[in-house]
Amino acid sequence: MKLHEYQAKSLLKKYGVPVQDGIAIKVADDFDNAVSQLREKGINQFVVKSQIHAGGRGKGKVFNKSNREELIVDGGVKFFGANVDGAREYAHKILNNILVTHQTGPDGKEVQTLFVAEGLDYKKELYISILLDRSVSKNVIMASTEGGVEIEKVAAETPEKIIKVWVEPSVGFQAFQGRELAFGLNLEGNAFKDFQKFIAALYKAFEELDTSMVEVNPMVITNDDKIVALDAKVTIDDNALFRHKDFEELRDLNEEDPLEIEASKSNLNYIKLDGNVGCMVNGAGLAMATMDIIKLAGGEPANFLDVGGTASAETVENGFRIILTDPNVKAILINIFGGIVRCDRVANGVVQASKNLNIPVPVVVRLQGTNAEEAKTILDESGLNLISATTLAEAAEKITAALA
Repeated sequence: MKLHEYQAKSLLKKYGVPVQDGIAIKVADDFDNAVSQLREKGINQFVVKSQIHAGGRGKGKVFNKSNREELIVDGGVKFFGANVDGAREYAHKILNNILVTHQTGPDGKEVQTLFVAEGLDYKKELYISILLDRSVSKNVIMASTEGGVEIEKVAAETPEKIIKVWVEPSVGFQAFQGRELAFGLNLEGNAFKDFQKFIAALYKAFEELDTSMVEVNPMVITNDDKIVALDAKVTIDDNALFRHKDFEELRDLNEEDPLEIEASKSNLNYIKLDGNVGCMVNGAGLAMATMDIIKLAGGEPANFLDVGGTASAETVENGFRIILTDPNVKAILINIFGGIVRCDRVANGVVQASKNLNIPVPVVVRLQGTNAEEAKTILDESGLNLISATTLAEAAEKITAALA
């Protein structure tokens, strides 16, 4: 689950991570009240930040929501200093309009929340992130002197500027690792000392919040040598949400794909892709193999859909509904291994769902495992547009023929 910047900073602040202060608003008329609250804290410089789940906001472009063509302003993040009138006008322009960045794609995302934040004076931008390195089963801290730049660009053009420190899970983050990172970032004096507290607090937050990623870009050195998170991205591990019931209110459904939300209500794992072949599979590994075989056969997967181990008639029908919502789907490939569930039960579920929904595209069904032969008979004698297959290769050939 991705968090907005203002939400991420609120959580990090509880762990003692110094962050840029600010107030989130959803209505432009609340701007003046937000500024007044910040002024009460002694803040007299302001920056307005659009809150969407995508990077590159500062370099993005804001378009009119009604026609998506009229350019409103350049940039979804702007510093205004003491110019409150300019900040207010900007806030009114971008709120409820469409921000397009290199990560949103051409459709962009609607700006439904603004973060009215303190404008900080600083002398250097740095980069820091923490995530799991699955190749070695350890958390890795990545840092760079090239803050404010996409880390992918740094990795591609100047990889030597990325410092990596792996944390041994049995011992946790150590003070010497904080010093190693600080030396790599060329920190000195008070900034060096302040960073030790910053990184220790950030790592504690990473672990205790059950995050899969924490990224601060940029992390800045202020003019008085303090280390502050000027931006923050936090992604919570969905598998750990049961330990954080209070995080449910942080979820922004407006930022998620409607089909993925609908799938989650049915306990289905669905991710929309850009192809023409709908996939319904049980098990993530088998789903990946199925998508590969579709591409090898000349098709393009339209989705990743894992119906789980049970693959009941209800889950199959819900899977069909979600897949068919995508107008690009021209055929559907069902690939189920009957281990936990018998293949004949899945076949009956497929037949019943097909009758209920009157599916308009050809469906290729490969069922292997317990009672696979009985399942094939059920499909072949159903009288419906269901094409049975025994092997993956046969399924690939038949899905290619169905697309022709």
